[in-house]
Amino acid sequence: MIAIEISAPGGPDVLRPVERPTPVAGLGEVLVRVHGAGVNRPDILQRVGRYAPPPGISDIPGLEISGMVTAVGSEVTRWREGDVVCALVAGGGYAEHCVVPALQCLPVPDGMALIAAAAVPETFFTVWTNLFQRGRLSKGESVLIHGGSSGIGTTAIQLARAFGASVYATAGSDQKCAACERLGATAINYRSDDFVRVIREATSGRGVNVVLDIVGGDYLQKNIDSLAMHGRLLQIGLLGSARADINLSPVMQKRLTITGSTLRTRSVEEKGSIARELEAHVWPLLAARQVAPVIDRVLPLSDAAEAHRLLEAGDVVGKVVLSTKFTERDGG
Repeated sequence: MIAIEISAPGGPDVLRPVERPTPVAGLGEVLVRVHGAGVNRPDILQRVGRYAPPPGISDIPGLEISGMVTAVGSEVTRWREGDVVCALVAGGGYAEHCVVPALQCLPVPDGMALIAAAAVPETFFTVWTNLFQRGRLSKGESVLIHGGSSGIGTTAIQLARAFGASVYATAGSDQKCAACERLGATAINYRSDDFVRVIREATSGRGVNVVLDIVGGDYLQKNIDSLAMHGRLLQIGLLGSARADINLSPVMQKRLTITGSTLRTRSVEEKGSIARELEAHVWPLLAARQVAPVIDRVLPLSDAAEAHRLLEAGDVVGKVVLSTKFTERDGG
């Protein structure tokens, strides 16, 4: 098969197409002929040498795919050859074939193009487990989402709105703010506005119930200052910095919860549990087109380096998907 290899830690040009043996489905796994692979910021971290795959996982980047099941390992009962699925993977997505734990597969939502389904798993798994499982975001509450025009951000805005929350989102340009507003958020351009001030004014000084943050660093204190009583800060990225000095007094006074998580190193069973909740609570919304992945563009698998350049340049609203174009069920 053709796969995209990281030849050495470095810039986008270290991504190169190579021939690799087609993997074999093992116990509890399925082999998927990949139609599309989503591109995510953790892929960039892996490329530069800062996010190694877990032990035993393919060194090929790529954390989400869609495609057709072509082989089924032992003790797999749900999936059959010919099923079309999308899946969260811990690695190996940038390739024509990928082995996936069966528990991490989901059916492609009714009516969704297979290429679009490749943009679903990583962001929807991440947002669901953080915003709803850990953050307990409820109907009638408010949430501030940083990086609102990103893949995570566009997903979080839609799901928060679908479950009855009011949404504020930060973005770095008027164009990206407009994209957030089209999805139902009140957008704040962080380059020209102080989001803490905007949130205070918009909530009559109360603050928001939940903050979903991908930045870290000096955003930590600002997030604390933006939270209401009993607020929850969910840290899921560190684009700014992993370190920060903070005043803990408001954490105590407002009885705040600060938590964080990563997804890639969780067990197959944990990821499978998230998948089942998504299928029960979110898949009907996808099928009804109440929410949908936002796809900026689809590129050939061989253009993985260009996909990384676009993401690093900040020129993307939503997701970039790499396509192998192996089937007629396409629809970019």
